[in-house]
Amino acid sequence: MTIKQAMVLAAGLGTRMRPITDTIPKPLVRIAGKPMIDYALDALADAGVEQVVVNVHHHADQMEAHLRNYRKLEILISDEREALMNNGGGLAKGLKLLGRDPVFVMNSDLFWIGETQGRPTNLQRLAGFFDAERMDMAMLCVALEKTTGHNGKNDFGLADDGRLSRYRDVAQNGVVYAGTLVMTPAVLDDAPDDAFNVNTYYDKSIAKGRLYGTILDGHWLTVGTPEAVGEAEETIRTFRAFA
Repeated sequence: MTIKQAMVLAAGLGTRMRPITDTIPKPLVRIAGKPMIDYALDALADAGVEQVVVNVHHHADQMEAHLRNYRKLEILISDEREALMNNGGGLAKGLKLLGRDPVFVMNSDLFWIGETQGRPTNLQRLAGFFDAERMDMAMLCVALEKTTGHNGKNDFGLADDGRLSRYRDVAQNGVVYAGTLVMTPAVLDDAPDDAFNVNTYYDKSIAKGRLYGTILDGHWLTVGTPEAVGEAEETIRTFRAFA
């Protein structure tokens, strides 16, 4: 399956990244010379995506200016200037700008490096793994030891068949959610119009046995604080030195 549409969640305030985010939106903070959101956009373009929705709120004018100059994808703006919608509300609102086919959903401050050359990309493999008959959502997951900047906790337990459960409930085969998933927009058809946390729908899918995951190829980075910028850049330098 080739997925042609995506949403990138980019409307957060980036409060833990202050004072950097006092003057710039978090997705535009540069890591190794590249705005964080461009890692996500480039990965989507490389996977064959054509159209992407990006939601904006904090320093929205800067975000829109940057996205107008991004040439690899058609980018639509989901405007949250009036009110933040939380990750779930923002996703539900943004998906209304796209079609009903499966869609990638990515966070704008999480990315990966070190994919194996000569094989399908992580997003291509995730698209191939997704089966709408059995799954509401399929998540890209990563082993804790292959993360930089994470809080040191597992999010889910990954069963042999790929099914996910909350790690707190199973305490085995732990993995971290890598901030990227595939879903069918219909999953959120009953979503409220106001702000809500998308974890509500993860739990609904777990209860139905329809939340699945597959393991990321490479090393995953999350950048949530000013100190994490240096950690991420050092990790990238190390990987490049051995590439």
